[in-house]
Amino acid sequence: MGSTAEPAGGQSGAGAARLNLSSGQVVQEFGYDDDVDQDLRLGIEEITGSEMVDEDYDDVTDVVVIWWREDDGDLTDALVDARTVLEEGGSIWLLTLKPGRAGTVGHSDIEEAATTAGLHATSTLTIAADWSATRLGTRGRGR
Repeated sequence: MGSTAEPAGGQSGAGAARLNLSSGQVVQEFGYDDDVDQDLRLGIEEITGSEMVDEDYDDVTDVVVIWWREDDGDLTDALVDARTVLEEGGSIWLLTLKPGRAGTVGHSDIEEAATTAGLHATSTLTIAADWSATRLGTRGRGR
């Protein structure tokens, strides 16, 4: 509600802009289900100019988006799988349900899975009405 004529999904569309995406990037999506935020998905596709590719895509990607819920299985395995398709320097965004919602994943669980997968959490954002986004990056290599 406000004086602007923003669509109902405005918060989620604005959330997509916070993911630092750009036109032409290939975004692979894991964990799609009925509960994902459709406005956020559309916002991502508007920014990149193409539909997200699914889990069966067999080429490298610039960005991976993982929708993850507490009962989805082993998060470490999912993060390792995501790393295998990611272009060097690409981003992984782990989307989890906000605290207080059924299926939420604790930050310590995210940190533990990320560390085991050779990643680390660099930031967590409120991205949509029910979802938070945690950016995961690779650990720097010493020379």
